[in-house]
Amino acid sequence: MTLNGPGHLRSLVDGQNQKRRGPPGPLPGAPDPDGGPRVSSASREAPTPDGSLPATAPLPPGLEYLSQLDLIIIHQQVEILGMILGTETSNKYEIKNSSGQRIYFAVEESLCFNRNVCSTLRSCSVRVSDNAGREVLTVHRPLRCSSCCCPCYLQELEIQAPPGTTVGYVAQKWDPFRPKFTIQNAHKEDVLKIIGPCTTCGCFGDVDFEVKTMNEKLTIGKISKYWSGFVNDVFTNADNFGVHVPPDLDVTVKAAMIGACFLFDFMFFEHSLAGL
Repeated sequence: MTLNGPGHLRSLVDGQNQKRRGPPGPLPGAPDPDGGPRVSSASREAPTPDGSLPATAPLPPGLEYLSQLDLIIIHQQVEILGMILGTETSNKYEIKNSSGQRIYFAVEESLCFNRNVCSTLRSCSVRVSDNAGREVLTVHRPLRCSSCCCPCYLQELEIQAPPGTTVGYVAQKWDPFRPKFTIQNAHKEDVLKIIGPCTTCGCFGDVDFEVKTMNEKLTIGKISKYWSGFVNDVFTNADNFGVHVPPDLDVTVKAAMIGACFLFDFMFFEHSLAGL
């Protein structure tokens, strides 16, 4: 084969690279086209608070698809039985990509006593499964306080991926005026901050929680509670969230932000009128 100058060589290399990249990966839990088990060689860079070069580590199994996303939509399912009986039922969520395709399904595990007595402060676990029913992420929430009048024993989530392996935490920080949280790594070292508005009452609009660097000089993303309309907000407990992140953000941080959505739903939007 004859190469006619460097321009021809560059186009040939670009064409070969395009072939190697191929189409985007399938949805989590989707069967392999060849019928065999899917093996992922993807890796991630673990976040470090000191800004040093992070070490390469394998992605948590089942969360590889998150590495492609810059928008994650979380839709709470309406519980008809709870609406009819007036009782608090376990929350269920669909986690979707920007095209509206379901990629994960989350179910709250908690005692009926805790849901109806401890209400929004209840301890629970949220188990996230892919489309094949394989549990890929677990969020544990202990019974904690949330009042700005009590600066100790505030809200905290433990993020496990896969279940049994802790990869991070979401911890509430005391502030008398605004809801503030930190995303922490597995060693409880602060990685990012989440800062909410002075009031979480949307007043017929979205409620945004900004995700910032620890010095609060750079905003890298946000968690939005979408306003879904007056009738839906008043007469149902169904909430919709959007997680806006850079696509190259560490997968475990994206998983922690999904867990933060569950926490914000419990803390601020569990009762219908709170979401207005």
